[in-house]
Amino acid sequence: MKITIYNEYLHEKYDENIKAIYPDGIHGCIAKFLTEDGHECRTGTLDDPECGLTDEVLASTDVLVWWGHMVHHLVPDEVVEKVYNRVMEGMGLVVLH
Repeated sequence: MKITIYNEYLHEKYDENIKAIYPDGIHGCIAKFLTEDGHECRTGTLDDPECGLTDEVLASTDVLVWWGHMVHHLVPDEVVEKVYNRVMEGMGLVVLH
């Protein structure tokens, strides 16, 4: 399965306690155990162009795992619309908070 993990990636950068638990970000942790289970994973963060959720990435994603907590409002509307459209086309979506 092709899985994309999106994470704001803010807590891990600014909170030393969280950084100690998730040195590669929670998206890295999720990708690691899913990859070890045989899935093809990639990640995207708020800092990446288009939050790492380009047309090409979304087109080849079976399931999107979305980890959001603090700044949902900073995700560009265009990215939200693309994710919505892919979900309506059949892409799976797991939303974590």
